[in-house]
Amino acid sequence: MAQRRFHYEQAFEHYLRANGIAYVAVDEAKRALHGKDGIAGAKKLKSFDFVVYSESDSNLLIDVKGRKHSGKTGKSLQNWVTRDDVSCMKTWSGIFGDGFEPAFAFLFWCDAQPPDALFLEVFEYNEKWYAVLAVRLSDYEKHMRDRSAKWDTVSLPAAAFNEVSVQLKSLL
Repeated sequence: MAQRRFHYEQAFEHYLRANGIAYVAVDEAKRALHGKDGIAGAKKLKSFDFVVYSESDSNLLIDVKGRKHSGKTGKSLQNWVTRDDVSCMKTWSGIFGDGFEPAFAFLFWCDAQPPDALFLEVFEYNEKWYAVLAVRLSDYEKHMRDRSAKWDTVSLPAAAFNEVSVQLKSLL
C-alpha cells in the first residue's frame, strides 16, 4: 500500500485491493507542473489519488473525497468539491487522453454499519464503516452548483447526486 495520510484514501486503497481491482496510487506529496512554456509558465496541478484500471470501459482517474455521514437514512450526502478539483481533473483528462475518464469517489465514513437501503457498496476497514459512490466528472460538471464563494466550492443538489452517483464497480 502507498503511504497515505488520510484514512479515506487508505480505506479506498483497501477497497480496491479487497476487490481485486487493478490500480496505481499517485504520489500526492508533489504537485505536478503543467504548461507548454517550460517551468516558468507552468501551472501547479493538484494530483488525483488513483489510476483505476477497467476491464470493460475507460480507465478511471480517481480523486477520493472523504465525508463523514451519520449512516442514517434521510440525511443528505455531502458531495462538495473545490473548483480547483474540477479544473485539475479536467486538465488531467486532457493529459491522459482517450481511454481515461476522471471521476470523484466519495467515501462516506459512517459511525456504524449503515442500513442496506442507504448504500449498495459498504465495507469495513480498521474498525470503521465506509460506503463508496462514484460520479464521473462530466456528470458532476453538468449538475454542479456554487456552494461557497469564500471556499470556492461547488456541490450537486441532492436529487442530482442521487441520479448521477453510481457504484464504483459499475464504472469498471
